[in-house]
Amino acid sequence: MHAEAHPTSANPAARLFARLGFAPAPDSIAAEARRIGRSPLKEGVHLLWSFWVFVTPMMGGRYSWKWLVLTLVSYPIFVALYAKVFVAPRRHANWYPLGMAALCFVLMPWYPSGISYYVFGCVMANAGRRAHFPSWFAQWALLTAIFIGLGWWIGYPWQVTVWMPIMTLIIGAIVNVERSSEQKDVALRLSQDEVRRLAATAERERIGRDLHDLLGHTLSLITLKLELARKLHERDPPGSLRELEEAERVARHALAEVRSAVTGIRNADLAAELASARLLLESSRVHLEYGAPPAGLPPDIERGLALVLREAATNIARHANATRARIAFDTDARSVSMCVEDDGRGGVSVDGNGLAGMRDRVRALDGTLSIESPRGGGTKVLVRVGVPA
Repeated sequence: MHAEAHPTSANPAARLFARLGFAPAPDSIAAEARRIGRSPLKEGVHLLWSFWVFVTPMMGGRYSWKWLVLTLVSYPIFVALYAKVFVAPRRHANWYPLGMAALCFVLMPWYPSGISYYVFGCVMANAGRRAHFPSWFAQWALLTAIFIGLGWWIGYPWQVTVWMPIMTLIIGAIVNVERSSEQKDVALRLSQDEVRRLAATAERERIGRDLHDLLGHTLSLITLKLELARKLHERDPPGSLRELEEAERVARHALAEVRSAVTGIRNADLAAELASARLLLESSRVHLEYGAPPAGLPPDIERGLALVLREAATNIARHANATRARIAFDTDARSVSMCVEDDGRGGVSVDGNGLAGMRDRVRALDGTLSIESPRGGGTKVLVRVGVPA
């Protein structure tokens, strides 16, 4: 058996980071971002705001050898603390923003550029935990009290000691709201995956029960008849032949029932597709309204409509840029119709692969499919299929 390759083994840069102590922990922010399909490097974009470290001397001061030395010493430490927030285990990640703020406090008497470290420390406080504004606010208040006290003692301009805390409060509140929204999205995706897993498990259990009920008695009966035929083979050949014929008849009947059951399993169910469409669209922030599907449809028609519905919902989620969608059914004595419409961008003039597949499915049912899609006015797909009397 071959050992599973470590994720960093195929990437020289990742191996280098691992040697330097920056390999993402399994419960780190970077590892979680990778699990949901987002690049961990995205978090590095915010580091661009640290350019204030290099332009602060232009705002009332001047560049000097002391500034250069302190920058060369402190900025790599700040970048390392910033990276550790995202790669460290969550139970340790919250210490690194405090380290950024402490770096600022130590350097404040000689290095005004270090105020940027305080800003990052305040904004990223509580980063290792779930978004919780009161907890973040308590840490911000503590760091801000230290900053204001040191600034007053050192003699910083009052504008700095007033406006910098206000700016960190506003930015930090925005960041906490965004983190809370991202965490809710992740929880929603996890709940959707769990619903699908439970539905699949329930379906497997149902299929297992059905097959047990269907085949258990039948196979037992076939086994008994074959045993009886073997015992009658010597003394009652005609009786043995009758038992073999009975076993053959029972086996053919069981085969027909299995084929019927498999056909029913393969058939898509409109109610299940409606539930799946609602899950897909709601997770894409599209509110879905729908009515109850018609009952008693022939299996081939229900399966065809379900597959068309699946493709239509996928198109809305991927391409429509809609906020609302509606699915409605209408039946009469000779036909059934299904209408799927949204309030998205519209403008569908050429059939893509999805619409072409929908037309083929409807054509196979001897039905009709029409599309209304004015630009900016949403899209309406109407399917009408005849129902045998």
